[in-house]
Amino acid sequence: MNTASAMLLDAVKWNEHGLVPAIAQDATTGEVLMLAYMSREALALTVQTGDAHYWSRSRQALWKKGETSGHIQHVRELRLDCDGDTVLIKVEQVGGVACHTGRRRCFYNRLVDGAWVLTGDTDPVLTSPGKFPTQNDA
Repeated sequence: MNTASAMLLDAVKWNEHGLVPAIAQDATTGEVLMLAYMSREALALTVQTGDAHYWSRSRQALWKKGETSGHIQHVRELRLDCDGDTVLIKVEQVGGVACHTGRRRCFYNRLVDGAWVLTGDTDPVLTSPGKFPTQNDA
């Protein structure tokens, strides 16, 4: 790792588990697609390859978004928030699906009158969830 890369990673405030929250946002529409976590290695690979990599907290493993589903996230821009403790990744979402449920985005439940309501009309399932190995998504 070169000095510039090390400095970039050192600027991030990693949590007690060595992770940082990462918000994936559509680079064209501005729509928030998902939230996942990155380790130092995941962020370094994301910068190096131009494709989003994350850390799976459930599997305790590094993964490339879309590695098996084909729904890769090509990074168009990376930002670090004012506190240095959250990464924003502006992406081109290949295949239009970011969520392991087969939807475009993970935020398809909306609070209505004190209850979470599925927004199937605005967030339909675009592909069979069975085609998504859940270990590869946040």
